[in-house]
Amino acid sequence: MTINLMDKEGHGIAPDAFISGMSRNQETFLGWYNAFSWTNPEDEAYFAAGFGRGLRCAIIAADWCGDVARNVPVVLRVMEKAQIPTEVFIMEENLDLIDQFLTFGGRSIPVVLLLDNDGNVLGKWGPRPIYVQEPMVEFKTHHQDKDHPGYQDKMRETYAEIHKRYGEGTGYQTLIVAELKDLIASISSPPVSK
Repeated sequence: MTINLMDKEGHGIAPDAFISGMSRNQETFLGWYNAFSWTNPEDEAYFAAGFGRGLRCAIIAADWCGDVARNVPVVLRVMEKAQIPTEVFIMEENLDLIDQFLTFGGRSIPVVLLLDNDGNVLGKWGPRPIYVQEPMVEFKTHHQDKDHPGYQDKMRETYAEIHKRYGEGTGYQTLIVAELKDLIASISSPPVSK
């Protein structure tokens, strides 16, 4: 079943307003945003060529979230290059929205949604690049009982592995670019030549 979010269009905030309104993680967010570079010229050319035009982007986020601070700057850079209009929806103000896109039954952010002009959700990305998210998938698959004696220890180990996979530099950003490129390629038509 396709989810339609036409009623949400225009009710989010512009990315600049989200960034300027951040009371937490703003410096980190801007650090990752400013550190972004197109490491693969083919990716940059792909997005600049108009792939994804005709799509809209809705990002569910919150300033307190470390994954938002790391990942949304990359998403914004891609959407800017692709000229895809983008709105940000603060999770706490849009629980009805986030509850349609749960991860393992929980509210994990960011959630990046790609929509057509009629508001139909065509694709979803988030909350982390697949490689970085793998430890959480493994954890959630095998440790569902929060009352189990080893649950908290395993959770800490999982987050340590996630942080390790993010790494210290911007290498993880290429994963996000590649995943967004694959997602857009799977849902959009090539740009029309003039």
